[in-house]
Amino acid sequence: MADGLVPEARRFPRLRTTVLDTTDPRALAEFYRLLLGFAYRPGDEPPPAGIDDKRGRDWLVLCDPSGTPRLAFQRVPELRETTWPDHAVPQQMHLDTSVGSVAELDEQHARALALGARLRWDRSDDEDEPLRVYADPSGHLFCVFVAPSFA
Repeated sequence: MADGLVPEARRFPRLRTTVLDTTDPRALAEFYRLLLGFAYRPGDEPPPAGIDDKRGRDWLVLCDPSGTPRLAFQRVPELRETTWPDHAVPQQMHLDTSVGSVAELDEQHARALALGARLRWDRSDDEDEPLRVYADPSGHLFCVFVAPSFA
């Protein structure tokens, strides 16, 4: 930057992808693939019916439409689901997604529920920042909120 406070970007690691633990990598990857319109990293696609899904047992990667890896899914033997908004099991992290209007928020609400998300908090009537918070099939939280200038 011109003010000299930030050294050259090549001196910093670049954030590559967000990894979600899950007991079922294929199922969670499919949820986010359908929700976000992402595609599998080449080689991570589901095998044909009747063929063992070796890759889907442990680690899968989803890429955005430009081919950039965005989400990965790592198998763990068990996973305690967050209890947020109760703090007994904190959320620790969540994914933020945005849409351009309340009508789109409502459309994505129906899609998320149909894909297996569970509504955790509904603030869709907030005038400043309408949003909904969901748990994905493995219990990770994600938000869909209205941000017209960033959608």
